[in-house]
Formats: sequence, C-alpha cells, structure tokens
Amino acid sequence: MRILLPTGAATEEMVRDAAAGFDADVVVTGEIASFLTPHRLRELIGRKKYDLVIVSGMCTASFEGVERETEIPVYRGPKHAADLAMILAALPSVSLSRTVPADMFLAGKKAEEARRQVADLERATGANFIVRGVKIGGGSRMKVLAEIMDAPRCEDIRTLVERHFARGADIVDLGFGFDATPEDVHRVFSALEGIDRPLAADTQDPDLIRAALGRADIILSLQEENIPLVGAAIADAGAAAVVVPGTATLKKNIAMAKAAGVRCIIADPLLQPAGSGLVASLKNFKKSRYPLFFGAGNVAELLDADSVGTNAVLAAMAMEVGAAVIFTSEHSDKTCGSVREMRRATEMMVLARDRPYPKDLGIDLLILKEKRRRREPPLEYEMTITAQEMLPEIEYDPKGNFRIGIEGDTIVAVLHGRAVRGHRWQDVLHTILLQGDVSLLDHAGYLGRELYKAELAIRYGRSFEQDGEF
Repeated sequence: MRILLPTGAATEEMVRDAAAGFDADVVVTGEIASFLTPHRLRELIGRKKYDLVIVSGMCTASFEGVERETEIPVYRGPKHAADLAMILAALPSVSLSRTVPADMFLAGKKAEEARRQVADLERATGANFIVRGVKIGGGSRMKVLAEIMDAPRCEDIRTLVERHFARGADIVDLGFGFDATPEDVHRVFSALEGIDRPLAADTQDPDLIRAALGRADIILSLQEENIPLVGAAIADAGAAAVVVPGTATLKKNIAMAKAAGVRCIIADPLLQPAGSGLVASLKNFKKSRYPLFFGAGNVAELLDADSVGTNAVLAAMAMEVGAAVIFTSEHSDKTCGSVREMRRATEMMVLARDRPYPKDLGIDLLILKEKRRRREPPLEYEMTITAQEMLPEIEYDPKGNFRIGIEGDTIVAVLHGRAVRGHRWQDVLHTILLQGDVSLLDHAGYLGRELYKAELAIRYGRSFEQDGEF
C-alpha cells in the first residue's frame, strides 16, 4: 500500500520518522502542513500512483474534488504529527475519515466500541435479582446509586432525580432526615410519579419506611432495631433492602431480614472515610452470596480532593472486592459531577475485567491531565520582544462594557440590555464582533479571555467570576 504524506517543513522530521518502514512518500509542501491546498495536492498526486493520501488533520480545505479527479482517497491524519506513527501502524485494519482528524476519529470509534461492549456484556450477564429492569449483582456491571440528601427540602425534586438518571445513575436514593414525616415521604414520591426507574428510600425510621413502600424499590437501611418492625412489610411489598451492621453483626442482621421474608438483600459492610478506618474497613468486604454495597460517597465527600480521580480509584477498589452497587453523591460543590464520573468509572471496570489494569480501554476519566504529552517542533524566530506590563488604567470602550456570566451550560454576554448566548466562547465573540459592539482591540482581547474562562468554568463545573482568576 503506497501512501502519500504531504507535510510542512516544521513537522518534516517527525513525519519522516513515523513513515520509516512504510511504503510512503513524504513531501514538504510549505512551512505549515495545514496550509495545503487542493491544487497543490492535485499536482503531487499526478507524479506517482498512490493507494491513499493522508493529509494533516489540521487542514481545513476540502479535497473532495481531488478525490473525484484522481480516484485516490484522501484521509485526514492526526492533528499532531507526533501521533502519525500510531495511525500508520494501525493501517489497513482501521478506517480513517475524510473530514475528522484521525486521532479524534479513532478515539471516537474506540469509545463507541467500548460503550457497545459494556452494553453487550450487561445484556449477556446474569444477576442476583432485578429491580425495575436493572440487574443487581451476579456478573452485571456495578450499579451507580446516587443519593439526594434531605429530599423533602429540594425545591424541584423531579428535575434533580431526572438529572441524576440522565447523568448515569442506575438508582436514585432519596434521603429522609430525622425531622421528615410520612407526609413528606408521600409528597416526594408523588412528585416523581411516572418515572419508571429504580428509586430508593434512605431512612431507618420504621414509619418513613412504611410510607415509602408504596413506590420505593429499595430501602436503605435495615438493622436489628427496625427489621422486627418493618421487615415483613418490606417483604410483602417485594422491595429490596440494604442491610447494615449495628449493635448486631451484618451476618446476624441479614439472617434476621431473611427470616422476616425479605428476598432481595444487599449487604453493606460500611466503608469508612479516609483517615477513619478506610483501609481497615475493606477487610469486611468479603465474598458473599448477597450483592455488596460500596459506600464510595462517604469517602469522596469527606476528602478535600478532586472527585474525578477519587471516584476512579474507589470504583477500582469496589470492583476488587466484588461490589454490586456503588454509592455516590453530589452534596458538596467539590463532588459536583460525581454521578457521571462514577458511571464512567463502573464502565471502565467492566472493560478491565480481562486486563491487568483499567488502562487503554477506549474510555477514561482524564479531565485536566493528558495521557501523553505531544512533541511539537520548536518555534523558529530571529528576534525576541519582551512583553511589556499592561498599564493598570483601563480605557473603556466607547461602545460599552459587557457583563459576562454563565447560565447552566450557556455563556451569556450582556450589553445595554441585550444578551448574546452561546455554548462556545468563539461563537459568542464572533457574534459580538459582527454586531459592531467592540471598537478597541484590547477590549476584543479582553472579551476573548473572559468568554474562554466562562467556557472553561462550564466544562469543568466551576464557578465563574468576571475579571477573577480561574
């Protein structure tokens, strides 16, 4: 298979290194590879017979006409020349795209394949029992149980529950505090009427448990004090129950719940927070005939660290001890996004079953850090100008000054009562410039900086403050 690899002088060395050992012609077309034109490519192809052409993934030109004329396919290579060797090594077993850079295209295909594999494995596996269509235990994927604390105090409980399900929760757990009443329980579940997904009630109060049994699929939590009072009612309702140790051991409480007729039991040995017995508590997670409950949220909420990596490690620990249900929450700002993160982590653990490590799976939880740094060619210049400190005095734009903020997942820029809204900073800035609302270059630069900060805040779930540090 003969390949044409047009490149720029800046990346020639990397492209030649990547092409070593392949039947490929590396041709320098100018200083920058992305500036290749259809006319120039047509000239290059005319010289020899090729099976395919791989242009830089940064090219913006359309080569559709060149393909029609030459009958030679033109594919997008990776955006970064450092990734070309990986792409060439995968040919011809992988297909490339004519419009999407190869690294993005293959990453997307690999992620799509990983998600399909997770779904196929879930369909094929068995379970200890099924709760409203969701498999629990057996060989099925760990199920994410997302907690909503103090459910009666939530202004819009239905929206919050639907949001958790949309972000990957398999079960939503509704917490009822010590001051909650049976009327509160009825009111909360009434607000969720029509949501045909697994719901749990989190309370040890027998009166609240009874009130929840009209709809709750799972009860958290049973122990020696409430089992004699509500065990039979849970059994009659056909609900599942999470059983915990109390003054009695977990084994004794499970036996008590079973004797009361509870058929679907999930065992919770109680995971302790970091610094308060986390490692020691893991010894209690032993192989059991009952599905295990892993309270990861108790660790993440009580640890001042970014939740992404914490959730990934906790999911890996849960997989090793054979947990069937993993608990997470988003009570604090630092754990915002944990439901989505934990769902991704459980899928990674499914894909890692036949591997030594949860690595190179097609999906990951890398958010801020890169898996590998890219080698780009050094910059070339003949003269250096030292940047001068910007004057503290601000020259206000005669057109006016924008107030920038975020609303949900949208960037909003307001001037004179008019709001420009968009999801990408460049779209908002482009619209502002089109409307002629900027007359000073430094104001345009300032807007670009603040709008990009706003997009980053949305992307990473952070707060945004105009003129503040990100």
